[in-house]
Amino acid sequence: MPSQFNSPEGNLEDYFVSESWLIDQYIGDKLYAWGQGSYGQLGTNNNSARSTPVTTFAGGTNWKQVSGGDIQAAAIKTDGTLWTWGYGGNGELGTNDISSSKRTPVTTFAGGTNWKQVTCGKEHTAAIKTDGTLWTWGYNNYGQLGTDDTTPSRSTPVTTFAGGTDWKQVACGNEHTAAVKTDGTLWTWGYATYGLLGTNDLTHRSTPVTTFAGGTNWKQVSGGDQHTAAIKTDGTLWTWGRNSSGNLGTNDTTNRSTPVTTFAGGTNWKQVDCGFRSTSAVKNDGTLWNWGFGGQGSLGNASTSDSDIPVTTFAGGTNWKQVSCGIKNVRAAIKTDGTLWTWGRGDFLSLGNNSNTLSNSTPVTTFAGGNNWRQVSSGGYHVLAITTGISPDLPIA
Repeated sequence: MPSQFNSPEGNLEDYFVSESWLIDQYIGDKLYAWGQGSYGQLGTNNNSARSTPVTTFAGGTNWKQVSGGDIQAAAIKTDGTLWTWGYGGNGELGTNDISSSKRTPVTTFAGGTNWKQVTCGKEHTAAIKTDGTLWTWGYNNYGQLGTDDTTPSRSTPVTTFAGGTDWKQVACGNEHTAAVKTDGTLWTWGYATYGLLGTNDLTHRSTPVTTFAGGTNWKQVSGGDQHTAAIKTDGTLWTWGRNSSGNLGTNDTTNRSTPVTTFAGGTNWKQVDCGFRSTSAVKNDGTLWNWGFGGQGSLGNASTSDSDIPVTTFAGGTNWKQVSCGIKNVRAAIKTDGTLWTWGRGDFLSLGNNSNTLSNSTPVTTFAGGNNWRQVSSGGYHVLAITTGISPDLPIA
């Protein structure tokens, strides 16, 4: 990857670890989707499922970042516009209506050309603009929008109660949200049972609060079904919340209400993602590790058993780049050679390998193949990914 490519904030590898894949972003990025499409979450202008990757109805070659929710999706283009599609019954599409679904990508009611990063939860969405403001919309039963209330839903983007222009990265879990500020502080809000807010209690919060661990060296955070994981700038990996399947990686199944380091330890963790009672993470040495719930082969280690300590995938290798867990045990990951791999639950065509196999316990390449995949996001039973179609000799100006 060309080290000379910088964002206005500097080298993205240092600035924002979960956007490190943006170093590889060039003109010609296409958006693909596959899996379940019953609510239009594939953006193909119909409700058909697809067993192989297909481009969205919106088309175009300027997609930059995508995120899959349970049965919805959101993506940002290189022109800074934000698009959503799929199920919108709780306002999670941000279109100023409560619609059953949108089968083609539409822009949010908030509009604008300065969206930077977007993330989808089960039924809510959050996004950060280039001005550092944080916006949320969708279902709000536990205060996961951070608006100091539990109004059932909001169908237009609103800023969080905490306000501010220093938000750096945000992640939506099932019914909670977590975000890192530019000063390195970590904030959480929403559903708190099992301790997944990391606040040393089980109290739901409708406004952002800092975790019990505190500190100003948090780098990247991810929200799962009922647990949370985050990486610090020193390379340590921390987890908290529900641990019934060993999803915290602590060599036990005890829930934690404050952040703890994983059993694997180490100071070389690079990127982490949480799914349904499970977690995946990539180290700086390019190895990929999974732990927690192993049903449907979601750990990718040729087994369907749970693991309460991190284990490497059956595929092995030291060239993994980015991993996405998904809400329903559909895993996807990209290697530094640009190949895309999937494993886990596949009975909704969600593995993209032209099959509806119940599960795959080892990583397989998608039917589309190729070595130009740049970013992937697993939703519920659908997956979305962005490719680069133009020579990497032409970086974005």
